[in-house]
Amino acid sequence: MVTYLLVRRKILITFAKISVMHEEFTNVPFTFGTIILKTDFVNRQKEIKLLRQCFLSGTNVILISPRRWGKSSLVEKVAESFKNDKTLKICKLDLFNVRTEEEFYISFTNAVLKATSSRWDDFVTNAKQFLSQLLPQVSLASNDETTLQFGISWKELQKNPDDILNLAENIAQKKGIKIVVCFDEFQNIASFSDSLSFQKKLRAHFQRHQNVSYCFYGSKRHMLIEVFTDTSMPFYKFGDIIFLEKINTKEWVNFIKQRFEETNKQITDSQAKKIVELVDNHSYYVQQLAQQVWLRTTQKSNKKLIENTHQSLIQQLSLLFITLTETLTNTQLGFLKALLNGEQNLSSKEVMDTYKLGSSANVVKLKRTLVDKDILDDMAGILTFQDPLYREWLKRYYFKLNC
Repeated sequence: MVTYLLVRRKILITFAKISVMHEEFTNVPFTFGTIILKTDFVNRQKEIKLLRQCFLSGTNVILISPRRWGKSSLVEKVAESFKNDKTLKICKLDLFNVRTEEEFYISFTNAVLKATSSRWDDFVTNAKQFLSQLLPQVSLASNDETTLQFGISWKELQKNPDDILNLAENIAQKKGIKIVVCFDEFQNIASFSDSLSFQKKLRAHFQRHQNVSYCFYGSKRHMLIEVFTDTSMPFYKFGDIIFLEKINTKEWVNFIKQRFEETNKQITDSQAKKIVELVDNHSYYVQQLAQQVWLRTTQKSNKKLIENTHQSLIQQLSLLFITLTETLTNTQLGFLKALLNGEQNLSSKEVMDTYKLGSSANVVKLKRTLVDKDILDDMAGILTFQDPLYREWLKRYYFKLNC
């Protein structure tokens, strides 16, 4: 699974770079694989208003949705709206590459200090004022990036991390401001050694803060749900949960048509709708497919061009899909094939025998495993593929089912 994630990240970064290259030379009006702001941001007015209200009222909030539905862009959009607000500071911390408790403390401290310091000397002053017992060591890198390390040993820091975990609250009190700390990929703390104790430590500190609120989100939907809704977990009921929904088809159609028209190209309502439906309203893929169609359109788009572009995109991702499929067992593949064939009762003897799924207990295990692998999504008992293009690739190219 690690190999698959590395390949996936490499391929998505490559697509993002290609997108930037196209934009540089041809002003491509669609963006994917990066934070989306300004005119590239589509709708989400309800969610923007709700998230702003949470930030302003000091309410802790958890954003939950499948991968690449636009959570990071939504948070960035709302954070941008507070850019000139002197009384509320937004601190953003991506935990994607944070793998230990020690790395968390260092990353958290740097993020809070940067968000609350307007100049290098502010950063140094705040570090010395609020973290003096930890012997802060501030350095300025060649790229003008200010970073902080601690002069005390990890063993000493681990015993008493209070100054770090209360840093945002102490700065907020001192400066008379409010702070919102946004954790991206928060589910990564589950991989820390003794993660449960660490979560208890975070909760014990965060719940006492009066001037700081917290926003949590990440790409592992099922893990976030477990962290915040499981009664046995430390962060149970820690804040309001917002389940991000797909952007509706009408909004996407209007957006696609507008971007085509702004660049002197034409696409009809039905053609724009076709783009959206082919990728099941998946935000990342709508932007990507729309971009590919736009690049292939000279003046007027057409249905055949859209369908061919869709298949071409699937084939471009085939290496990623092959790598993922190679990590699956025969029974897991049998389970996916049953879903693709529209089987409803996966625990029936007929279905289990046909697809060699084993026992009914094993069917439950298979479902759980495929959800944990982020291949399937379980929405109130309804199983769907998280990646609509992987679903299509399996159906058309791997299982070769009737399309």
